[in-house]
Amino acid sequence: MKGKLQSVEAEDISQRIAPHNAEAERQLLGAILVNNETFYRVSDFLEPFHFFVPQHQEIYEKVGQLIRAGKTASPITLKTFYPADAKIADLSATQFLLRLAADAASIINAEDYGRTIYDLAMRRNLIRIGEDMVNIAYDAPIDVPPAQQIDDAERRLFELAETGRSEGGFIAFGEALTETIEMAQAAYHREGALSGISTGLMALDKLMGGLQHSDLIVLAGRPAMGKTSLVTNIAYNVAQAYQAEEQQDGTIKTVNGGVVGFFSLEMSAEQLATRIISEQAEISSSKIRRGEISEAEFEKLAACAQIMQTVPLHVDQTGGISIASLVARARRLKRQRGLDLIIVDYIQLLSGTSKTAGNRVQEITEITTGLKALAKELNVPIIALSQLSRQVENRDDKRPQLSDLRESGSIEQDADVVMFVYREEYYLSKTEPEEGTPEYEVWRDKVERVKGKAEVIVAKQRHGPTGTAALHFEGQYTRFSDLAEDDYLPERME
Repeated sequence: MKGKLQSVEAEDISQRIAPHNAEAERQLLGAILVNNETFYRVSDFLEPFHFFVPQHQEIYEKVGQLIRAGKTASPITLKTFYPADAKIADLSATQFLLRLAADAASIINAEDYGRTIYDLAMRRNLIRIGEDMVNIAYDAPIDVPPAQQIDDAERRLFELAETGRSEGGFIAFGEALTETIEMAQAAYHREGALSGISTGLMALDKLMGGLQHSDLIVLAGRPAMGKTSLVTNIAYNVAQAYQAEEQQDGTIKTVNGGVVGFFSLEMSAEQLATRIISEQAEISSSKIRRGEISEAEFEKLAACAQIMQTVPLHVDQTGGISIASLVARARRLKRQRGLDLIIVDYIQLLSGTSKTAGNRVQEITEITTGLKALAKELNVPIIALSQLSRQVENRDDKRPQLSDLRESGSIEQDADVVMFVYREEYYLSKTEPEEGTPEYEVWRDKVERVKGKAEVIVAKQRHGPTGTAALHFEGQYTRFSDLAEDDYLPERME
């Protein structure tokens, strides 16, 4: 009996008519035909495919073409685009268009009608995606795992959210000025007087003013320079400093530090945790992995781990995800737990859509454009790591340049900030001359001068100066920190 009832319910659901409001569609089209200015109230978010009735889709598209061409769209001008014997809903085209104009909604209500039509179209698309998910789950090919089906569903939902979005558009300049003053006020009252989120590294904060909201920050470097270590240090510093307060409307506002989302496409969450706890406990990560620690060191690790439990640092260790999946997951984290900083390690391990498959330059362009759009949408800084080409190794001066960014000029173009990690100590260690020679003495002096020092070269910054931040690097703890004042490298500023 229960099975029979379920089959009847399923049949009833399949026979439901998709949500729509044909009357609202007619009223809106009539309003546009009576006063063409109405079109501009809705055209920013309403597309022809949002209409349910096919004839209404066609009318809206023709009306839009006429108005955008600077012509008047009315029943009289529009009927010339239909054959003389054309019928719409059992009426001649002329009669149908005149009836639309006669039943027009007020121009005041036009935008509300447009949003109603848009919302109903979104619901129909959600139903379609849900039905496809069910059908694919029932009849999935053997070579299509559930994880791939989930990614496909997230991609389609992401595309739905991005297509014909009803928010956005112009804002008054006064609103933008108010936001600027609020940002300056927050910077004035914040410790360190930073307009952005502190990295926990004073030399870098001084150069950048902190990590700025909606900025795409590309951090690049050759292997072994420590770019993952640096970004891991920054992620933990930001999460550790997190402070928030409840607003009058019940929402939570971050006042210091931030919630961090770390997309680790190369390393596992356990490897990242090992790096961070090694840095905080000052115990070599290699000793932790091999179990070569004393009882006192183990107690120190346990104490650090207990403190770190409360830090809002969230790690996604899924490898090879697409830019669409990353965007969907970032949105979900923002909605569920809050989000103030995104880190992606690294760009070249992300994939684009099937449209750009096979063309790596186009794929990287799609990825960097997507990351920049996400930074603006969520209003958070994104730090994305990137590889550098091998041509760095062929120069006498191994300091990276913007031209060394690998695979696509879009990385430099889309990024608000481009930074390079450079450690001269690493390169000098590979050129040790024979001991006792004059060359050895010169080499040893150079090594002593740069030992434990690193440079973060800000090669591009849209809203500030370029230059170099000198940092201290402890390889055994994979930790970057500020240098003592008398130990700074010569500052490079432009």
